[in-house]
Amino acid sequence: MRIVFVRHGEPDYARDCLTERGRIQAAAAAERLRDEGIEEIWSSPMGRARETAAATSKILDLPVKTLDYMRELRWGSIDGTPVPADGHPWDLADEMAGQGWDLTNPAWREHPFFANNLVTANADFVAAKTDEWLLSLGYARNGVYYRCARTDSEQRTVALFSHGGSSAAAMGHILNLTFPYACALFHLEFTGITVIRLARKPGAQTLPCLELCNDGRHIRGECYHRLADL
Repeated sequence: MRIVFVRHGEPDYARDCLTERGRIQAAAAAERLRDEGIEEIWSSPMGRARETAAATSKILDLPVKTLDYMRELRWGSIDGTPVPADGHPWDLADEMAGQGWDLTNPAWREHPFFANNLVTANADFVAAKTDEWLLSLGYARNGVYYRCARTDSEQRTVALFSHGGSSAAAMGHILNLTFPYACALFHLEFTGITVIRLARKPGAQTLPCLELCNDGRHIRGECYHRLADL
């Protein structure tokens, strides 16, 4: 099975929708995804993700299903004690790297940047719910591996439209990366496309394969000129 992760287009955060630029990006992403063999479309419940997904839904004539847990992550102090960078996980990951802290350390939750940060529980919640979602699609997690529990070997492809933070948490978990490392690694651009592939042979248990990461070529060329005119 292939999971196509797509970040939403440029947003109007105040209205939780896409800007005109974001709508052009979403349309370009939909054209890019036309021949990916997508059979199901899933989305965060937030407006900017659903609007991005709607462009692909229209082209493929597929309904958009909702994954409520994939809404954007929240960050900030749990108890009001100041947290550096207001708890913003990407800034914190960069700061930790600058200080020489090993971002692959499994004890990242104990680091002062994350011990009192709302994002820690949020990221763990997304990770746990992602495993539930994958199990519903026929993939059972066993330690660091996923076992194909399906009875057929057809190559299925699903698309998931969401956000930079929740995508980093989900993809990092699937690929066995710590959350801070995933934040440092996945700087997803608007409508950036990432593809993770899981084994399709019934009973097979393997590591997931990162097939493509943050591909934004669809917002280059003609689309780039349309965006430049805005």
